[in-house]
This record gives sequence, C-alpha cells and structure tokens, in this order.
Amino acid sequence: MEAITSTDLPLKLFSKGKVRETYELPDGNLFMVATDRLSAFDVVFSEGIPYKGVVLTELSLFWFEKLRGVVENHLISSGAPAGLPHYLARRSMVVKKSKPLPIECVARGYLAGSGLKEYSQSGTVCGIPLPAGLKNSSKLPKPIFTPSTKATVGHDINISDAEGEKLVGKETYDTVKSLALKIYSTAADYAATRGIILADTKFEFGLYDGRIILIDEVLTPDSSRYWPADRYEIGKNQPSYDKQYVRDYLEGLGWDKKPPAPHLPPEVVAKTTEKYIEAYEKITGKKFVR
Repeated sequence: MEAITSTDLPLKLFSKGKVRETYELPDGNLFMVATDRLSAFDVVFSEGIPYKGVVLTELSLFWFEKLRGVVENHLISSGAPAGLPHYLARRSMVVKKSKPLPIECVARGYLAGSGLKEYSQSGTVCGIPLPAGLKNSSKLPKPIFTPSTKATVGHDINISDAEGEKLVGKETYDTVKSLALKIYSTAADYAATRGIILADTKFEFGLYDGRIILIDEVLTPDSSRYWPADRYEIGKNQPSYDKQYVRDYLEGLGWDKKPPAPHLPPEVVAKTTEKYIEAYEKITGKKFVR
C-alpha cells in the first residue's frame, strides 16, 4: 500500500495539522482524515508511513468505545460520507465541531521524556514535587497531570496548574484534570492486561453545547508512550510501540532536528509501519487487516 500523505477533497478545509486534515461538512459537522504523514522532533517528513493513518483511526475508535462510560467524545461515525474516495474509509471519522481548549492535557504514570529532563534538574515535573531518587522510567507514586501549551509551530511548553487555570478558567481546568487522570488510569489498567505499560499520554478536550468532551485522537502511538511490560527495566530508555524507531535512527545521523527533514530509507519506513501495526494488535487483541 502506498502512503497517503495529503488529501484534496471537494470540501472546505477546516484545519491541517502535522498528521490530520479536517474538513467542514455541509451539516456543520467535521470530517477528520488521518494521513500517513510522519512528524518527528516537530518536523514533518516527505516520506509517509503506510497504514499509519489507518492504525491511528482504528485505535482511536477502539478506545472511544472502551471509554464510553468514562467520558463523552466527539465521534459521530467512522468512515467517509457517500461520494468521497474509497481510500478514506478506514482513516476517517465524522465528528462534532467543538471549541478546542487551548491546553494539551498530559497524564503521566512514569518518569520519561520532558518530565525526566525537568526532574533531573529540579526534582519536579511541571512544578509538581516528586520523591528523591527516581530514575529514568521509574513508576511515579501516583499518576500526575502535567498540562502544556498548544504550539502551532515548534515544541509544546509544560505549564503549571496555576498557568493552566489562567488559560481555561479554574472550573474547566479542574474538570479536564480529573477527566485526564481518570481516562489514563482506566486505559493503563486495561493496557496492563495486554502486557503493555502506558507510561504517559496526551488528550485534547473541547467545549460542545456547554459540555467538555474528548476530541481528536486518543491513546494512539502518536499521542502515548507504550512500553512492553516484559522488557521494562528501570534506569534506561524503554523500547516502545511508536515512532521511537525513527527517532533512534535520526539520532544516529547527526541531524540538527531542523527542517528540511532527512530522507528515510525504505527499511526504516517499513520497520516503522510494523511498529504501528504491532501496537494496534497488542492493544486490541485483533489482527490488523492490510
């Protein structure tokens, strides 16, 4: 299968992100398409990863269903409306048009990534004090909520509770904090039954008809850090079911992580496709259909 890196549909383009292209439908809802574009270190590559958009969409659908009793989401239906290209069928959703909140809602159960970097310098993550002596990939005493800004260009910036409350208001902030931690715990408990550690994950919420709902993708390898439980070892970076394979390859190139992105060899593209498909199969227990 060839990678789908862009779409050109007879609809009004609503937004275009690093991976998703969203269109407005005549009835006021949105049509969200997950392409196979790859973003690493906040740079988008010219090569796509075949099936990536399908995995992201089908995993989101799986989690929306599993979380039905935990949080309301924006999904109306999966697949493409009549008259649109067939290739969109497994990589698209019709969703409610909500007003996205201007913060990324990150829940962490383990010390990794930017959290590890901050902890190493100050003993905190997003200003939250943590016990001394934690190491790379340590499990936290309890999951924490560590929001960040939404950067349209470059990196998101971690913010404190007080800064988050200023952005969305205290009541809304308290609601999304509670929801994010509840969703994380529910998902982490399920992932554990599949032999997977959910180290951390990022959610987006929006306002719809006065209610806070879960939007965008959810608990995919692009928005979450998944580790194989049987290979977990404190004190080091863990193997993961995501684009870490690409990141590791890029780290070895001496690339300055600024555009333009280097070309990815066919074997790196193929291996990354397999990582995404493996994540889908491990999490859902279902065979991925190519």
